[in-house]
Amino acid sequence: MTTAAAVPTTSESRTPRQVWHRVRGVLLAVLILVVAGVALAAARSGGQHGRLDPRSPDPYGSRAVAELLRDRGVSVDVATTLAEATAATGPDTTLLVARPNMLTAHQQQRLRAATADSAGRTVLIAADGSSVSRLAPGVRPESHRAVAARTPRCELPAARTAGTTDMGGVHYTAAGGETTACYPDDDGLAPLLVLRGHRAGDTLLLGSPDILHNARLDHQGNASLGLQLLGSRPHLVWYLPSLDDPSAAQGGSGGQDDSGDDGTEGANGFLGLIPSGWLWGTLQLALAAVLAAIWRGRRFGPLVTERLPVVIRASESTEGRARLYRKADARDRAADTLRSATRIRISPLLGVSPRDADSPAVLLPAVAARLSTPSGDLGALLFGPAPADDAALVLLTDQLDALEREVRTS
Repeated sequence: MTTAAAVPTTSESRTPRQVWHRVRGVLLAVLILVVAGVALAAARSGGQHGRLDPRSPDPYGSRAVAELLRDRGVSVDVATTLAEATAATGPDTTLLVARPNMLTAHQQQRLRAATADSAGRTVLIAADGSSVSRLAPGVRPESHRAVAARTPRCELPAARTAGTTDMGGVHYTAAGGETTACYPDDDGLAPLLVLRGHRAGDTLLLGSPDILHNARLDHQGNASLGLQLLGSRPHLVWYLPSLDDPSAAQGGSGGQDDSGDDGTEGANGFLGLIPSGWLWGTLQLALAAVLAAIWRGRRFGPLVTERLPVVIRASESTEGRARLYRKADARDRAADTLRSATRIRISPLLGVSPRDADSPAVLLPAVAARLSTPSGDLGALLFGPAPADDAALVLLTDQLDALEREVRTS
């Protein structure tokens, strides 16, 4: 009965225990990242679900203000397509656009055309970039400020009644037209701007949606201001733009239209759809990758010699080099190697110094003096040109062997 021979191990092989010790730190770090990511996503998903949705009871939803409006006789309807939103415009309607930056340029132009002559009220929440110039001509977004408690400092009745509210986000300025800026900073930029149009219609730009969130509705005068701004008409249409709206595919993509815009709005709108947690997560992963590269690439100390796991015979090394020469068709290098080795081996036998072994003027006279009857041209044999083909290389090898034997035996 025979048994299988054990597979030999070398200094380069690692046992399962060694592999486990090397990778367990990386696996533990990956596990911690996965668990932390899942926990963070679970913690944030509950609060961020239904953001600014009048049907959502979550902290960032707006169900509370919608229910209060219904209690005061205002009908609240939700629109998720541009066709539904534009069809509902009219003098008795307030149209709230929850995410105007998400709309394409074509959608923004259609929305502006529908609301310009409706004599109703249009409320734009946190409009920024080129969407402001399309939906509220003459208004410019200038800066972003933190949300904080602010006093009205304006003549708008709704703001004066509400008093101090939580205001911030995008701050606007208007060039001309009949406008009212409320809650302004010292530089005159305001997060609440009322732009009055003809036929008793107006457009409100609200820099931040915080006063409409369930979590902030009972702070300061937020509820009072929200109810007055959204309840001035008997009908409220709450427009939540959707990515699957068929109108988004019309009139070009990415916010580029015939007016020559450069399409940056579409890019900003796409980045705005990415949750901030994903951006921070990507940055953290990149930092972790850099730290891991530094950790794995660090030096443990000075280099040390190590014995090879196996011993290679000289004949195998010679055969391997010969195959490489043959594969590269390097007869010149092979011939030079053979001639040089022969000269080095016979020079001590001829009384020639090894440093003069490659000198024809010194070596050739010594060979001729040693041999009684030299055969052939010694200069061509020891210092000649490269063989023309493989047969000539083999012949050269035989001649060098014969010369070395003759020198040794003479």
